[in-house]
Amino acid sequence: MMPISIPFSMPFRIPWALPDSLAPYAALLFGGLVGLTVVLLWMAFRPSRPKSVDSQRMAAYLQRPDVLEEELLSQSFQTRVLAPAFRKVLRSLARMAPQGNIEQSREMLVQAGSPMGLSVMDYLGMRILAAALFGGGFFVLSGARGELIVVARNALLLAFVGYFLPLLWLRSAKNQRQRQIQRALPDALDMLTIGVEAGLGFESAMIRVGDQWDNPLTREFRRAVAEMRVGTSREDSLLRMVERCGVADLRSFVAVLVQSSRLGVSIAEVLHVQADQMRVRRRLRAEEQAHKATVKMVFPLVLLIFPALFVVILGPVVPSLLQFLGSSL
Repeated sequence: MMPISIPFSMPFRIPWALPDSLAPYAALLFGGLVGLTVVLLWMAFRPSRPKSVDSQRMAAYLQRPDVLEEELLSQSFQTRVLAPAFRKVLRSLARMAPQGNIEQSREMLVQAGSPMGLSVMDYLGMRILAAALFGGGFFVLSGARGELIVVARNALLLAFVGYFLPLLWLRSAKNQRQRQIQRALPDALDMLTIGVEAGLGFESAMIRVGDQWDNPLTREFRRAVAEMRVGTSREDSLLRMVERCGVADLRSFVAVLVQSSRLGVSIAEVLHVQADQMRVRRRLRAEEQAHKATVKMVFPLVLLIFPALFVVILGPVVPSLLQFLGSSL
């Protein structure tokens, strides 16, 4: 094997070199580069400074959970998914309903207290859906068991019934709410009179009545006061309350109250007189209902009680009577 010899006589050249003018400053330049390296390393590994108050507030605001999203996720599957889908179906069906009675339906919904949070489109869609379920369900179940004409006629009748069932339900809810308001009005006026005579303002007295009871009338009082606080005049708030309730006694009371405020009459005197009149009206209404009770009792007496009495009294006599009649013939 032949030995390898390396020629050491070859000159070693640096690929770059400082100019002759900077040669005296080579040590200074090298020291500066080393110092810059140390400074950069220290800046890279030093601990971060504490955040300012504004930065902390901004970070807390960005990292806090969404309240609306948490509240939505805390609700049940029926409330989050099924109810919105059902309302979307109702509103799509409402486009097929006649549009002439929308204002009347809206007024009935408002006076009924917006049951279940229904809007006008939801209510109209509910009527169409009820008609389709009643009529279509009967047609599907009875289509193969009878004549087509008879089945179609009965399906149309049931669809007609289903279309008007939501209307009957809404009217019942409206009448019930109006009766509750009518019954609570005299006591509420007494409390208003006491509060105003004690030195409270009219709005403060309405709030006191709203805190004392929880019924449709006191809820309307609280809503009217809230409207007054956001800038609506007292007259407009009271008139809107009357339109939402639709009660004749409340309408007359608000009319007298608005007229007295325009003429400068004392509200305490008006409230005292109106409270007396409402108590008299409630007593007369109770007497009217008592007088109607005797007439209403005739139908159950004739249809239910009298037949049972006839069976008990005349039942044992019937066999003997039949035997006597048979022997005489």
